Amino acid sequence: MRPSRSSARVHKKTPARPRSFAVSPSFIAKLRISESADWSRATLSTIFKRFKEACKNVPAYRHFLERLGVDPSSIRTAKSIDRIPAVSKANYLRVHPWDKLCVAGALANEPLVLTATSGSTGQPFYIPRTNDVHDAAMVFHRLFIERSGLDKSKPTLVVVAFGMGVWIGGVLTYEAFSRISESGWPLSIITPGVNKKEIFEALTHIGPAYEQVILCGYPPFVKDLIDDAPEHGINWKHWNMRVICAAEAFSEHFREYLMQKTGMKDPYRSVMNIYGSAELGTMATETPLSILLRRLALKHEALYRKLFSEAHRLPTLAQFIPDFTAFEAGKGGEVYATGGAVLPLIRYDIGDQGGVFSYADAERKCKEVGIDLAAEIKRASINDTVMELPFVYLYERADLSTKLYGAIIFPEHVKIGLQNPALEKFITGRFTMTTENDAKHNEYLEINIELQHGVKDGEPIRAALVESIVKSLSASSGEYLNNYINMRERVVPRVVFWPHEHPKYFHPGIKQKWVIRQ
Repeated sequence: MRPSRSSARVHKKTPARPRSFAVSPSFIAKLRISESADWSRATLSTIFKRFKEACKNVPAYRHFLERLGVDPSSIRTAKSIDRIPAVSKANYLRVHPWDKLCVAGALANEPLVLTATSGSTGQPFYIPRTNDVHDAAMVFHRLFIERSGLDKSKPTLVVVAFGMGVWIGGVLTYEAFSRISESGWPLSIITPGVNKKEIFEALTHIGPAYEQVILCGYPPFVKDLIDDAPEHGINWKHWNMRVICAAEAFSEHFREYLMQKTGMKDPYRSVMNIYGSAELGTMATETPLSILLRRLALKHEALYRKLFSEAHRLPTLAQFIPDFTAFEAGKGGEVYATGGAVLPLIRYDIGDQGGVFSYADAERKCKEVGIDLAAEIKRASINDTVMELPFVYLYERADLSTKLYGAIIFPEHVKIGLQNPALEKFITGRFTMTTENDAKHNEYLEINIELQHGVKDGEPIRAALVESIVKSLSASSGEYLNNYINMRERVVPRVVFWPHEHPKYFHPGIKQKWVIRQ
């Protein structure tokens, strides 16, 4: 008798997948002792190594280079990586068959978790990731928790309030803390996602059993939770709090606001913002050192101009580990990222503007404006946290999109909402949108809409207009729809009507600016 599939597999021992180098004590030690020059070499080495591996193992990447007339064998050393063409969604990811973008054989032989982009730029794009991505996230989160001042011996609750499901934020955060817990720091993890009711119920019923809470979520949603908690009988100051954010930038004023509301004391150790992506996972994070540099730059205009390329916009400043994801700055201010295992991305134009500099650069630039960085580190009491990892800074996209509770809002999707026959006699279709904050620091999407000539009042169509925009955004972005289901009133846009050709937003003869950054 032929054995069944299940009984036959009893006799076959599947070898355990080896854990990545990232979890080894020697790698953690390397992070602490390596110097700035070591990391500069590591950045070049990582990009060159990933390039050679992709040339060998990824069919789509070979085709991409052939189409551009690039001979991989002509790029012989790490010093010549600037000759490697950048890849992007437009010229690479959305051009080739999905399976050909992956390492040959990986889909059949690797245990994978799939993540989807939000679909904001078209159809969702799916990214396969391995344990290496989870372990890299674990390292960044482990470094944060070790620096945070939390007590390992006290009960700690991690609340994952990022979107769950196919989006990377919630699942990757859960995986990171799960691995930290397995490695010896006992944590309790709950994953309610962007569901306020579940979060407040959990804090009400099980919160009193914990002394420490780590709240993880999109910055505006974290703020909503912190602001709304008292109405549910929750006092954040009952716990020793820490906060982890991602998906968008925030100001130092916002950091101070969170600290004041929750009783957190240390601006360098209490709140961390993550620079991540669906494509590559956790790519870089704020550290006590990067927060110190950012705050110093805000106090000293000369340092601000030395560190950052734009004097009127405040970037997120983070440190990265080149072994995981290596960053470069393009000549036009683009930020290129190299990383990925199953679906490698070589010099990936991620769509952000910014720059890259080393720890040695930071020291030198501080010295040039009369600031002793070592003395400032000592004054901030963060000596024990400093690693000479390189820095990446980034500005959010200036004229292509805005963000609302972590969801990317593109002008094209608002345009669709305005293209409604019942509304056309009232509005021109021109608009300008911006993400604003009210006096209580609540985030909202403001859409300024131009009325047709001769139309004095848009109030009769306000409800229908808002409904049409929400419908379009929900159909275009999975993340927006998820937020709308869970926090409806927070993400419904606020519409402001303007007279025809009003000079503030709709001056005639000037190219329409669809997005305004405040």
